[in-house]
Amino acid sequence: MDEFDCAVIGAGVVGLAVARALALAGREVIVLEAEGAIGTGTSSRNSEVIHAGIYYPAGSLKARLCVEGKQLLYEYLGQRGLPHRRCGKLIVATAPAQVEQLEAIRAKARANGVEDLVLLTREEARTLEPQLECVAALSSPSTGIVDSHALMLSLQGDLEGAGGVLALKSGVAQAQCADGVIVLTAQDGTALRCRSVVNAAGLGAPALARRFEGLPPSVVPRDYFAKGSYFTLTGRAPFTHLIYPVPEPAGLGVHLTLDLGGQAKFGPDVQWVDSPEDLVVDPARGEGFYAEVRKYWPALPDGALAPGYAGIRPKISGPGEPAADFRIEGPEAHGVAGLVNLFGIESPGLTSSMAIARHVASLLP
Repeated sequence: MDEFDCAVIGAGVVGLAVARALALAGREVIVLEAEGAIGTGTSSRNSEVIHAGIYYPAGSLKARLCVEGKQLLYEYLGQRGLPHRRCGKLIVATAPAQVEQLEAIRAKARANGVEDLVLLTREEARTLEPQLECVAALSSPSTGIVDSHALMLSLQGDLEGAGGVLALKSGVAQAQCADGVIVLTAQDGTALRCRSVVNAAGLGAPALARRFEGLPPSVVPRDYFAKGSYFTLTGRAPFTHLIYPVPEPAGLGVHLTLDLGGQAKFGPDVQWVDSPEDLVVDPARGEGFYAEVRKYWPALPDGALAPGYAGIRPKISGPGEPAADFRIEGPEAHGVAGLVNLFGIESPGLTSSMAIARHVASLLP
């Protein structure tokens, strides 16, 4: 049986960041990824936004790790010359009743240590974005965008440069936890003996944890899947900032984001589904997108939206329930030596990835 000091399950942006941090700390690390490439799940099906840390409850892991992670990520991207842009974001109120929500959002951001939000009048917002329609807006200058694939390739390079190993097509079928050792069994029957294991399997993290013999079932949350579809804009967008409506339940509304080439996309919406494999964009949902987008961009032309792609949020709270915080749980939480589970790592997981890595490393001896 092969032996490794530490195994990280999942080669998305969070798993790679965690593995990199452990390898740079001198740990012997192997990353086990079920697919044939890195970052094929949630990490490749999101908005690629670097979030400021605005929306999350004060004191939550999401708030703390997003604000810390944003700083770490911008520093890392700058040091490595990786593609990104601090383009800024406008959160827009499209009805007078929503202005109060903008004030509440700014207060929540301040509680999280985000002090740079500026409340703009309609005229001030339209000076920045002439085609924007709103009654007021919040400007978030520290919001940005990143090439998530370039980021993940860089994290992989750092991991391997520090002696870490990436094993693709190496899904974990089950595990036995006993006597301070965790034995992972791959889907092909190969066994791996580890002192430490990090379950960073994203959408599959709760299901995988339920297959860990010796881990109490009571510490594993139920998983829910919130599908978000994106529609792309045919033609060039007349915006230079990201444009977000005020948040809605389970998501941040149908917002406009830009990629580094200036291409605009709208989404994601929220659709609760039964399977994380449900990734087909229904063209009929585009009608609802037109209505939502025209609240802040009335000039959106007919026929300008094309089905893009869909992603699944790895939720651990269901429809109608308050949004759950990240759950990053080490031995003190569940009693299994050497195991850290990462549950519910949805947005702002990408932004928080390097801070999550630091936090996970602190939980392992």
